[in-house]
Amino acid sequence: MLDENLKTQLKAYLERLVNPIELVASTDTSSASLEMMALLNDIIAQSDKISLREDNAANVRKPSFAVNRIGEDTGVRFAGLPMGHEFTSLVLALLQVGGYPPKVEPEVLEQIENLQGKFDFEVYISLSCHNCPDVVQALNLMAARNPGVRCTMIDGALFQDEVNERQIMAVPSVFVNGELFGNGRMTVEEILAKVDTGAAERDAERLNAKDVFDVLVVGGGPAGAAAAIYAARKGIRTGVVADRFGGQVLDTMGIENFISVKETMGPKLAASLEEHVKSYDVDIMNAQRATKLIPGAVQEVQLENGAILRSKTVLIATGARWREMNVPGEQEYRGKGVAYCPHCDGPLFKGKRVAVIGGGNSGVEAAIDLAGVVEHVTLIEFDSVLRADSVLQKKLHSMPNVTVIVSALTTEVHGDGQKMNGLTYKDRNSNELTRLELAGVFVQIGLLPNTDWLKDTIALSPRGEIEIDARGQTNVPGVFAAGDCTTVPYKQIIISMGEGAKASLAAFDHLIRSSV
Repeated sequence: MLDENLKTQLKAYLERLVNPIELVASTDTSSASLEMMALLNDIIAQSDKISLREDNAANVRKPSFAVNRIGEDTGVRFAGLPMGHEFTSLVLALLQVGGYPPKVEPEVLEQIENLQGKFDFEVYISLSCHNCPDVVQALNLMAARNPGVRCTMIDGALFQDEVNERQIMAVPSVFVNGELFGNGRMTVEEILAKVDTGAAERDAERLNAKDVFDVLVVGGGPAGAAAAIYAARKGIRTGVVADRFGGQVLDTMGIENFISVKETMGPKLAASLEEHVKSYDVDIMNAQRATKLIPGAVQEVQLENGAILRSKTVLIATGARWREMNVPGEQEYRGKGVAYCPHCDGPLFKGKRVAVIGGGNSGVEAAIDLAGVVEHVTLIEFDSVLRADSVLQKKLHSMPNVTVIVSALTTEVHGDGQKMNGLTYKDRNSNELTRLELAGVFVQIGLLPNTDWLKDTIALSPRGEIEIDARGQTNVPGVFAAGDCTTVPYKQIIISMGEGAKASLAAFDHLIRSSV
């Protein structure tokens, strides 16, 4: 099942096992069961601390397997074949159940271990989803450290009947104790905040007690990470408060224009950014959302949980999010046919008809990717021409199951109350309305800056971007900004990093001059 290179890597990781573990397989006569057993036999061959047994009498999904401590049902289970992006989830589960210490903050681990109650999590994933592993890994960690928590990863492509019954049209989809818990990427901190009553209050109390920062970076994407590193290298008190470290990079699949790195993936780059920041003395406050900036001699940033952080300077790097169509039905059917990540949710639409909204690089790339999975793709572009690179357009037009419609405006998303079943667009030349029968639509129409919380506080452009000068300074003294949330042209990862570094140096210069 595993090639020799992967076996060698796996063997090296499994040397870190502290305690013996047992894999308990439940199989049927399917080819998927044969593949799963081949994988499990490859795994046990790499370590004498791992054993394998079958229990086909167990009332569990088949094929599936549990990762247990000897004599103990740990609550970690994989239903399906955890390959692709989920292979990392499997390796981490083996290590964590086997006693290898997880790389999380001590206070997070303490919160997991003290969590009260019974939580049976089910996570529906697709093997091509790059957001899913974060959720699976977070819940597996909780299960490995708390006997009241269980987690089952379920490959939606393999358990299609369940996907249809629960009307799952986006991954990751998380259920707890049989009820929908949430969709999309979630960190362990975010999950704990939802299940641990009183967590927000404790969090706010802890954050309020922090001393005044010299530089407080709001945002943990490329700009925020670069800013934090440059500030910390100056030896000043630096903090980063972020909704999720990595920002929009986490939602980016292939990256091939990051100079010196020929090819990488967004989650991998985000992990490297976080690792680099953590190598310095930086106070990272993750899973926190800023709601208000209060300028003054000491700047204050108010958080969603009510906490207030104080700093001599603030550097805003909150990035941007996917722009929405803002048409009737979009929000109603979000996650029920309306999607924004073709890599994550594309496999759920296998053999169905879908549309892509947007004719830029992202939209055309999405249409190309989806054409290999779905029955048919209709690409709808507002402009009279596509704006994607010519090489992408050439590839798109070569695909037989793709239709391109230009000069078209989507006006409504339709559904049956449970899931989307079509959309209507208007021909901008004739004003004629046309309805398409579709199972899903992927929206790829650009970005919207995350600056809603700054209205009436600092100067914003008509597009909502923070207006900055050549040094990253806003119109508020001591408040700087960088990256995709600003007026800087060309929203690129490498540009955001440079802007973050520049704004951080400008903030340091401000501190020096204001202290004289």
